[in-house]
Amino acid sequence: MNKQSNNKYDDIINLPHHVSKRHPQMPLLNRAAQFSPFAALTGHEDAIRETARLTESFTELDEDQKKMLDAQLQMIRENLEREPECEITYFRPDEKKNGGSYVTACGRIKKIDEFAHRILFTDGKALPMQHLFAIRGELFQNMED
Repeated sequence: MNKQSNNKYDDIINLPHHVSKRHPQMPLLNRAAQFSPFAALTGHEDAIRETARLTESFTELDEDQKKMLDAQLQMIRENLEREPECEITYFRPDEKKNGGSYVTACGRIKKIDEFAHRILFTDGKALPMQHLFAIRGELFQNMED
């Protein structure tokens, strides 16, 4: 007597696995990659971090502050042979978003490049002059704040 089964796949369950003659079998490593997690929001974490990064606003100097900076730059020009030591604070605009940050550089000044609008230090640093905020140094001790 033949026992009748209720399983509808009994007729194919014991057949050998089909191997294509036309298409090569996929390596196991590639097959595993099919099941790796999908990152639908690639770069989203970076975008959130960038948005959260704080920048400062540029503070426009008043006329008195501009005159003071001009006088200090002139004093530096007149004393370049002494390579005066200065601490210069300037605004560096952010490359990715509005605003930027105030940066302070210290060192001995070698040259003021009027053509490129830069202040050159003896150690090779070059600062842009268009966003100067403050200059401090021994050279200016007699100047009023």
